Amino acid sequence: MSIFDALNTSSSALTAQRLRMDVVSSNIANAQTTRATRNENGEYEPYRRKMVVLESDKNTFQQYLEKASGNKKATSGVKVSAIIEDEKPFKLVFNPNHPDADENGYVQLPNVDPLQEMVDLMSATRSYEANITAVNASKSMLMKALEIGK
Repeated sequence: MSIFDALNTSSSALTAQRLRMDVVSSNIANAQTTRATRNENGEYEPYRRKMVVLESDKNTFQQYLEKASGNKKATSGVKVSAIIEDEKPFKLVFNPNHPDADENGYVQLPNVDPLQEMVDLMSATRSYEANITAVNASKSMLMKALEIGK
C-alpha cells in the first residue's frame, strides 16, 4: 500500500464527478432541443437525457482473489464505465405553431427534467467537494509526516 493511494483514489473520484457535472450541464443546456439526432427514418428526434455510470476502478482477478482469501485491500478508486441515454419517452406538449409540431399539433420535447438534473448536479458537486476535502486531509498528513524528521 502506497502513501499516495488516498490521493489516487480521490483524484479518480474528482475526475468522475467532474464528468458527471459536465453531462448534467449538457442535459440542462439541451432541455428544449427538439432536433438533436436523426432516427433510422431520417426524421429528427429530440435530445435524450444522458447519464453517467460509475464503477470500481479495478475489478481484476487479483482483487477478487485477495478478497476471497481475506486479504481485503482498499478499493483503488472509481471510473466512468459508460455514458448511457435515458430511455424514458419524450414529453408531448401541445403547440401547433411550433415548426416541429406533428399533424395533431403536439411537439416532442426532450425527456430532461430540470429538477432531477439540479439534484444530480448538487449530488455531484457535494461528492466533488468531499473528495477535495479528502485530498487536502491527505496532503496535510503527508506534510506532517515530512516534518517528523526535523
